[in-house]
Amino acid sequence: MLLALCATAIVIFALLAEVLLPRIEKALQRRRARRRTLDSLGFDPGRERRAEQRARQLLRSCVNEEEWAMYRDLGFIRVWGRQADGPEGRSGGTPYAYLVYPHKPVVAYLPQTRRLLNEYCVEFPDETRPYGSALLPDSDDVLAKWMALTGDERGLIARSNMHLPGRQVDPEAVRRDLWRLSEWERDRVRRRRRADDARGGTVPAP
Repeated sequence: MLLALCATAIVIFALLAEVLLPRIEKALQRRRARRRTLDSLGFDPGRERRAEQRARQLLRSCVNEEEWAMYRDLGFIRVWGRQADGPEGRSGGTPYAYLVYPHKPVVAYLPQTRRLLNEYCVEFPDETRPYGSALLPDSDDVLAKWMALTGDERGLIARSNMHLPGRQVDPEAVRRDLWRLSEWERDRVRRRRRADDARGGTVPAP
């Protein structure tokens, strides 16, 4: 009985090997071919990291000091709305703003109440060859959205896919980010006051 089972296992193993070995060999050949192709193109595994470093330098050179510090510390940038009519078409000069994240929809909200208005999904693909992909480096994606909002807000809103809050970005995560932003701004004000006091040499009252 044991001998029969061993013989059956050997036969099954031989059949599987006959079927699988050619597939394994083809997979190895494809992998070697891809490696040769990448080598011929000068593929560098550190390219994406360096691309993000260059993108951060470019972003820093374009946005103002506060926006850069916000992105550096919090991972997003707030852009104030400029249209006479806000994202929901309301007029009357009510201030509104956007949160710009890397590779996420732009989120419009009311700063006074932290009410979320809409999400605007827009993409800026990387057309660089031969490494072009669907995604820009994170900081380039943020810069592209920032430039579109500050240069042609109405055009960006018109060509984006608009959704209600929560379609792609977690509303609770956005509210946490708004709280983080408010705390970050308070801290900046406190540090600026301390720096001004230090420069002015003010003496606390007894």
